[in-house]
This record gives sequence, C-alpha cells and structure tokens, in this order.
Amino acid sequence: MDEKEMELLRILEKNGRLDTETIASMIEVKEEEVKKMIEKLEQECAILGYSTLINWAKVLTHQGVTAMIEVKVTPTRGVGFDHVAERIYRFPEVKALYLMSGAYDLSITVEGQTMMEISRFVSDKLSTLESVVSTTTHFVLKKYKHDGVIFQDKDDDDKRMMVTP
Repeated sequence: MDEKEMELLRILEKNGRLDTETIASMIEVKEEEVKKMIEKLEQECAILGYSTLINWAKVLTHQGVTAMIEVKVTPTRGVGFDHVAERIYRFPEVKALYLMSGAYDLSITVEGQTMMEISRFVSDKLSTLESVVSTTTHFVLKKYKHDGVIFQDKDDDDKRMMVTP
C-alpha cells in the first residue's frame, strides 16, 4: 500500500462523506485516481464500509442501552480465541468484539433496548457458551467521546458557580 492510499484511508476515516473531487485536491491526485484507489481498497477489504456516528442522546424518542462486557474464556486447541470469538460476534446484539491483553480476554460492546435485555443476553447466550469462564458487565451511562468525535455541545460551557478562597 503506497503513501497516497494511506492518506486516502486517513481522510475517509475522519469523514466518509467527502466527495472524490475534494479528496483528489487534498492528496494532490486526479479524481479518477481517487475513484480507482477507493475501488481497489474496497476490493482488498481495507475499506469495509461507511457509517454515520449518531449522538443518540439528542434523539429524545430513542431508548437504548449500551454495555461493555469483559469476558474470560478458555481458548480452543488449534484455533485459540478465534472459535469462541466467531460464535460471539454472530449474535445480533454484539456491536464490537476485541481480543485484549490484560485481566480478561475479550471485550464486547453490546446494544439493547433495556438493561434487562442485555442481562438476558449475558445470562442466556454469552455465559452459556462452553469456553466462557466469567463475564463482567459495565453499562455506559454517558458518551463523552467516540471514534475521535467529542459528544459535548460546543456551547456547553461549565455552568457551575466559580468558588474562590
């Protein structure tokens, strides 16, 4: 992968809605070259998709819960953690799954409508998997920053009264 492709990926990662003409001027290549590079990177699975980051706290009718679950597992001989990871990421509730170093093996991000829905996922689906040794569930209370984007409104100044000695 050359430097122009790396630059293109960095630009798209920050803003996937930029048009090819704008990107071409940013990386100093022709627009047709940008289109070819994007097509190539999609075929090579370097670009897996395009998504929109939504601040659901601003959508008053949205009622959803996000949880981060730490999971300790027993790896399977010959395939390590991949087999159990594949079983877990196939559940529709699972939005992200990472192999981790440290106190636990897998980090799972799960979304549901209620805390009870997530607790049922953990007790009925996740904990019952043969390789799962233990789980610890953390519920997200508020997002401050996600994927490099700050969720606080720009005009949200600190409204607390200043206290001086």
